[in-house]
Amino acid sequence: MNSLNSTNTDPVTDQREINRQLVRYWLYLICALVAAIVIVGGATRLTDSGLSITEWKPLLGIFPPLSSAEWLVEFEKYKLIPQYQQLNKGMSLGEFQFIYWWEWSHRFLGRIIGFAFAIPFILFWITGRLEPELKPRLALLLVLGGIQGFIGWWMVSSGLVERTDVSQYRLAVHLTLACVIFAYALWLARGLADDHQNTTGRPASNMAGAISLATLFQIILGALVAGLNAGFAYNDWPLMDGAIIPDSLFVIDPWWVNFFENIKLVQFTHRVFAYALIALVFINFLASLSPLANTVQKRRSVILLALVSLQAALGIVTLILQVPLGWALFHQAGAIILLGYSIIHWRGLHGAIAGN
Repeated sequence: MNSLNSTNTDPVTDQREINRQLVRYWLYLICALVAAIVIVGGATRLTDSGLSITEWKPLLGIFPPLSSAEWLVEFEKYKLIPQYQQLNKGMSLGEFQFIYWWEWSHRFLGRIIGFAFAIPFILFWITGRLEPELKPRLALLLVLGGIQGFIGWWMVSSGLVERTDVSQYRLAVHLTLACVIFAYALWLARGLADDHQNTTGRPASNMAGAISLATLFQIILGALVAGLNAGFAYNDWPLMDGAIIPDSLFVIDPWWVNFFENIKLVQFTHRVFAYALIALVFINFLASLSPLANTVQKRRSVILLALVSLQAALGIVTLILQVPLGWALFHQAGAIILLGYSIIHWRGLHGAIAGN
């Protein structure tokens, strides 16, 4: 009998697709958690909460103070560092608890991410759900997460002895690695999806890759702005300090140090590179109008242009309003969303060329 309705399936292939779907959703969860910790980290910086916990306890630190006596002990430790003595002397216990909870939440999320990654990773490995080529890549993510924990404490320790805040250099390293972990996890997750595009070839993939890298670089510049509190100065736009190109951009010797320590040049560089990123995304949009580009590529190029435009608008509003917490966090969230979508766009184009 000719059974037209019967379907032949390969159990091995079916199981592989199920495994890929499970791993992909797990990696999406990790990406969401990393995005959340980046936003909480931004709030921690903006509320000057990062130095409220003066010790690093990878295991015992998961528990916050549970009694009045324990709160007083933590408060006394904070009183020993320069931030309290020079900036917050006389603050109340309630004010200390406010900044403590931000920092504790940031560290708690870091621990949650560690558990959320390590436990499923081990289970997927021992149950044979991970393809051989995926194992070392996921192991690298685990290593990067561990390194990030050390870098977080390395950053905090820079503000406990002589400074009243953390080093902008170490803050930039900490945020950069968080974004690298986020982008790499998303790259792996999208590599397990079956929606890679048939494109015009390598130029489209190269352009998408340039956008992703430029977005990451712009986030690094933003970290320097945050580390120096540069957003609280020069709050006019489109001019800066009343000029298209403000003066006093290179007042520190040697000249290159200005890019990291001169508040005016750090903010100016962040502004100028934002314009460059918008131009790059717009060129990508124009290229997607080619008849050879497929529908998915065109749609994602339009969305990228909308996202980078929205992000620029958020940045301008945040600057003009002198960095209110809510707008600043929207701006930081927008950066992560833009980075994530640029990775999705790049991964889809890259897969059509280089395979999964």
